[in-house]
Amino acid sequence: MGEPYREILVVDLLGGIGDLIMVLPAVHALARRNPGASLRVLTHEPGAALLREDPAVTRVLTPRHGEAGAEREAVAEALADRHPDLAVTTTRYDGIPDLLAASGARCVTDLWRRPPADEPVGERYLRILLAEGLVRPDDLRTRPVVRLTADEIADGESTVGRCLPPAAARPPVVLVTDAGMDVKRWPAAHWRALAALLARRGHPLLALHAPREHPPTARGPALDPPCPEAAVLPPRDLRGLAACFAAAARRGAVVVGGDTGPLRLAAASGAATVGLFGPTWAERYGVAGTRAADLQGLPGCPHRRPVAITEQPCWWTAACPLSPAGPACMADVSVASVARAVTRLCGGPPARHPAGDA
Repeated sequence: MGEPYREILVVDLLGGIGDLIMVLPAVHALARRNPGASLRVLTHEPGAALLREDPAVTRVLTPRHGEAGAEREAVAEALADRHPDLAVTTTRYDGIPDLLAASGARCVTDLWRRPPADEPVGERYLRILLAEGLVRPDDLRTRPVVRLTADEIADGESTVGRCLPPAAARPPVVLVTDAGMDVKRWPAAHWRALAALLARRGHPLLALHAPREHPPTARGPALDPPCPEAAVLPPRDLRGLAACFAAAARRGAVVVGGDTGPLRLAAASGAATVGLFGPTWAERYGVAGTRAADLQGLPGCPHRRPVAITEQPCWWTAACPLSPAGPACMADVSVASVARAVTRLCGGPPARHPAGDA
């Protein structure tokens, strides 16, 4: 690696909360390898809030409006405001890579590069940065972490403490029943059966109304509430939700949900997770790690395209070519397999996660 870069711009304008969380290891690795650098991140709300207390990030930028061309305009403004000597982007549309390249900065404008189906997206980013000489081999072990303040951690502890019984036979389980997109929804009957089973086994249940990454759809939430035994967390913004996940993690909790931003937020806040994967391929989009179980429904689906998910016939409409009742891949993830994964992840001690560390 050469001399540290002094002005770094990271552009992630893919739009999803989970997309931003998957790029966090790259952000933190770049900050670690360029001490003292001014590191700006240009991204969308509401995910931008997750970076505003991050000591690795100097400034968080967002597009000024939601009209066509807002993202390209925001990149142009960021370049005009402070000229970077290194620019890295996950975003390939609207000529943004060319705009960055024309600035004269050292650029990495393609963090995809013909990805294999079995390499997690976040690790792919880091491997490309390693090939570019911008990070080191030990950075490949970097995991997503959301940094929280002491006040946020205390508020999360208080909120979760009010929702859980003072003593329970087993660790709590948090159910993230919303999925943002219909194609990623686990069937409501599965959620009811899982909640009833876990409650019988002595797990206190928490549910939340996850922040939506997409407009509400005709099908609405998967289940609201998941079952009478579940305590519903009060509404929180993303940072407040991360603090609640961190508090639940310190109680040994497991978070169960589909392939969504909130599930990734739970993992980045220190919680063990059980991910329910259907249209997205778990080996590429899974949370991974020793405290995660990524369950793949219908692994042999002939319509799944692991590295081109938006081109699948079901993606935008949830109209499954294999089942008129809804996504067959999501229904294929059994209640029993989820319950087994929860039991396995509850077997170890609660993990200490650096959610509040600098």
